[in-house]
This record gives sequence, structure tokens and C-alpha cells, in this order.
Amino acid sequence: MKSPRTATLKRPSIAAEDVENWLLSNPNFLAERPELYLALEPPQRVHGERMADHMAAMLAAARMHIREVDAEAQQHNRQPNPGFATRASVAVLALLRAPDGLECVAQEWPAILGVDACHVGCETVQRKHVVKLAAGTLSQLLPPGRDAVVRSAPMHVEPLHKEAAPVIRRDALARVPAPGGQPMLLALGARDADMLPATAVESVAFLGRAVGAALAR
Repeated sequence: MKSPRTATLKRPSIAAEDVENWLLSNPNFLAERPELYLALEPPQRVHGERMADHMAAMLAAARMHIREVDAEAQQHNRQPNPGFATRASVAVLALLRAPDGLECVAQEWPAILGVDACHVGCETVQRKHVVKLAAGTLSQLLPPGRDAVVRSAPMHVEPLHKEAAPVIRRDALARVPAPGGQPMLLALGARDADMLPATAVESVAFLGRAVGAALAR
């Protein structure tokens, strides 16, 4: 038999139905606390759709990436400016809470990443916050087997960076695994080469995959 002391320390159980009802009554709870998504386990499949799988994969990658960034930050905590990997993780968190992922990339990511332009381009689909690219652009810039590249002397910047093209001195491109297999890419452009170091290729590829997962929501 449990002692009275043990009984008083036992926490009351909360029914799943009560949690569900409370969340329905407070729909902004998770939106106001995006960091909780990094602790939640999303479903693996939603009635045959691939959205849940994409989100689960992205969240798993985000958790791993942020752990790596935290370790890097502890080693370089005296640096006045955060590295690109750290900025990339902050950008993904902004993407997670954004109601419109493409708008987040175009309007929020430049300030977060410290660059002058962020665009998503597509060869076949034209929509808001998506740059229309000529057919064959993706295969020319990112041949099969290459998911990202940082270019120290970028060429043909006008179609990728639009009005920011004249000031772009370095850019980074990443393949976006968009739903339906549309050929899409993420283009980041900066006038300051230090904001897009050659070592950022892996983080840039990670950003491209994050955008693809956001488009699949």
C-alpha cells in the first residue's frame, strides 16, 4: 500500500481529451511558442498524404542541425557575429511558424541570414513569391547529384536575384524538393562575401530541403 506521503506527491493525470479541448480553445498556443515543435513528435502519415512525412523529416533534420549549431556556438561564443549555420537554424524556426513559407523566405530570410536577396525560383509553376525561371535553369546551375553550391563569381544573376542583382557579389543556390517534382531552387545573394562563406554549402542545402518541406504542408 502506498504511503499517504507518496499519494500526495502523485500528479493528477490529464486526459488526452482535456488537452485536445484546451488546445482547441487556445489555437494560438503553439504558434506563439514555435520552439515546442522541436520537442513534438509529428505523425508519420496522414491518410496517405506525404505532408506529415515531410514535416517529420524536416523537424528531425532541424533538431540535429540545431544541436550541431549549439555545439559550434559554445566553441565560438566569443565571435561578435553568428555563423551561417546559426543563422540558417533561426531561418528554419521562422519558416516553421510562418503561415506562408514563400513569403517568409522572400521577406524575413534576408534579414535573418544577413543577405540581400532570397528567392525561390521555378521553371514550371508561377505563383506569388516565386521567380519564373527559364526551362533548363536548374539542371544547368545544379547538375544531378549536386544539391547546393556557393558561387564566388556568380553569373546570370538577374533572373535569380531580380532587383538586387546589381549588388550581388556572391550567391548560394540549393535544390528545393518541391511537391509534384517541379524543378525549383532557392537562391540567396549577398554583396558581402563573408555572409555566404564557401563552407556554408551544407547549410544552404539544408535550407533548400526546409523550403521543400514547407511547400508540402
